[in-house]
Amino acid sequence: MAKTKFYVVWKGNHPGIYESWDDCKAAIKDFKGAIYKSFATFDAAKKAYKDDFSRYIGKQKVFVSELSDAQLKKIGQPNYHSIAVDAASSGNPGKMEYRGVDTQSKKEIFKMGPFPEGTNNIGEFLALVHGLALLKKNNSDRIIYTDSKIALSWVKRKTCNTKLEVNDTNKQLFDLVKRAINWLQNNHYTTAVVKWETKAWGEIPADFGRKK
Repeated sequence: MAKTKFYVVWKGNHPGIYESWDDCKAAIKDFKGAIYKSFATFDAAKKAYKDDFSRYIGKQKVFVSELSDAQLKKIGQPNYHSIAVDAASSGNPGKMEYRGVDTQSKKEIFKMGPFPEGTNNIGEFLALVHGLALLKKNNSDRIIYTDSKIALSWVKRKTCNTKLEVNDTNKQLFDLVKRAINWLQNNHYTTAVVKWETKAWGEIPADFGRKK
């Protein structure tokens, strides 16, 4: 079943909130400079419609959480004494790369790839282990953020449970996977590995910005 969306029209023939793309199109048809955007929930659309469109559209766009104030208060703010890791792949499998950044400044700390054949899950796993090893080497007390539950579980179990099979194209990548598993099995670390709260804070700072 198709996922329902709600469309906010700030500037158009008939500004308002619409429950179908056809209605939204009718509200902006032939209107020069129409401003509109889709939202996942009615509450989010209603909140946005009452707000300044520049918070959601164009160069001034900022993340606005759809969680309630009570939920946001419970989650709190990110710990900026940290690094954040993420991966991106074009296809599954496909060309893949991963990196780690300073959570607050988004300054890149490390980056690996692109590798010709990998998966996003493998990249998230390698990024997390790379970050853990780097923080231990530097005797750092920072924490590390990831938005991947799968990577978190693989690191906890000290394994990489991918279904991707080794071949000549991805051999270099799997060499890194073996090194990562070996590091986990032979090293003790005290770094706190924390799930990034995307719904509260927006995309993780290490995100490659390729989501549509």
